[in-house]
Amino acid sequence: MMRNEGRKINHKRVERIWRNNAVIEVLSELMIIHGCPEYLRSDNGSEFTVKKFRKWLQNIGVITTYIKPGSPWENGYCESFNARMRDEFLNGEIFGNIFEVEVLTKRWVEYYNTIRPHSSLGGRPPAPQTFVLRTA
Repeated sequence: MMRNEGRKINHKRVERIWRNNAVIEVLSELMIIHGCPEYLRSDNGSEFTVKKFRKWLQNIGVITTYIKPGSPWENGYCESFNARMRDEFLNGEIFGNIFEVEVLTKRWVEYYNTIRPHSSLGGRPPAPQTFVLRTA
């Protein structure tokens, strides 16, 4: 959670369904913080292809590029992450409410980014824990 002009910005927002207005809101908040990208690549989901969203990106000078339907290899990192998250986390949970989704998702993403072994790293975790040995 970050603040911008006295307003809380939740850039890790959980939604059951993402509508184009919600996507625009979160992306605009992130762009205020981090600046506008040269281009935004996305899949062809309705929230990314609606005219209002494409017009908004055009107005702020961001080029839109879309992954060809049926071409997940064009966005391999995201597709791999989404598959792992589905298999290792979402399929094994039943959530009671949105707050629980936020808490457990944050915990799993932290595990994925620090402890979980990755095949692309030869079975090593991305941020292995370190130990400080004391000498007598």
